[in-house]
Amino acid sequence: MKKFNNRSERSPKNSKGESTNSGKRGSYDKKKEPSSKIPEEKTEYKGRGRNQKPIFGKAEDKERKKKPFKKPFSPLKSGKNKSEAQPQYNLKSIQKSGHKESDEIRLNKFIANAGICSRRDADKLIENGEISVNGKVVNEMGYKVLRKDRVVYKGKSIRPEKPVYILLNKPKDFITTTDDPFERKTVMHLVENACEERLFPVGRLDRNTTGLLLFTNDGELSAKLTHPSYEIKKIYQVTLDKPIAKNDVEAILEGVTLEDGLTEVDDLQVLSKDRTIMGIEIHSGKNRIVRRIFAHFGYEVIALDRVTFAGLSKKDIPRGNYRFLEEKEVINLKFLNKRKNKKRPK
Repeated sequence: MKKFNNRSERSPKNSKGESTNSGKRGSYDKKKEPSSKIPEEKTEYKGRGRNQKPIFGKAEDKERKKKPFKKPFSPLKSGKNKSEAQPQYNLKSIQKSGHKESDEIRLNKFIANAGICSRRDADKLIENGEISVNGKVVNEMGYKVLRKDRVVYKGKSIRPEKPVYILLNKPKDFITTTDDPFERKTVMHLVENACEERLFPVGRLDRNTTGLLLFTNDGELSAKLTHPSYEIKKIYQVTLDKPIAKNDVEAILEGVTLEDGLTEVDDLQVLSKDRTIMGIEIHSGKNRIVRRIFAHFGYEVIALDRVTFAGLSKKDIPRGNYRFLEEKEVINLKFLNKRKNKKRPK
């Protein structure tokens, strides 16, 4: 008992005579001490490195200054002071039957024709109760409406729009998005005066990638051109930071396994004597796929230009300009079919 009492009475003290007891009181005092941790620095996305991995750095404290955007480009001119006239498409030849204003059509097609989304996504909107017809919420799949009916989505009445198809030769430093919270230049600034109908880009191109970009209000066609099963062909002109080796060309043609799986390349041709410029044909729609293919072999893509998309070319479209598709081109896009899964011939 004596030993126990002596132990409880003693309390180790430091050089200043303060108790260093590790009991409850000590833990309480410890909590009251000011924290000596260094505050964490805020980081922000700075871009991608040579290996195409994202880079983060210290966030800048300066507030972003809002500057009025000045449109540096103009639409393709067909006359002295007139931009190209918007065409009227007659697509009845590719429809099973012509629809009159009084004919019934499926609600999902009505929504898709209004440029809201594809038919498949329209079915989800209907299923979630986001669509009302003549003041009544509709959840029934396959529901049919008349073209004169009042269809409402997000509190706004929607109507099938006149179809519009625009092909843009995108310049650098424009972001492929319909809206940017940081008020950067977007591709929508380049086509904002093309027509009254609401447009959206089909797929996307990176900020520093140039070339063909299609705009439309045809949600069904947009879904078709971006769906992997259709394997839409795209050809890019690529400029590398150094000459490409012959064995790397052969390896790329064999197929490249990246972090998100195997990517097949349909063709690859060296176009310059110094072996830094080449053309590559692919059907993959994966994000930054061309840059990641070459980064996998230790090359940096310093310039990337999409010269062909779904059979469309940028012939006679200067950089930063656009043109409306011809009726024949629209029909060709409508007739694109799903590709069967066949191995690429070696």
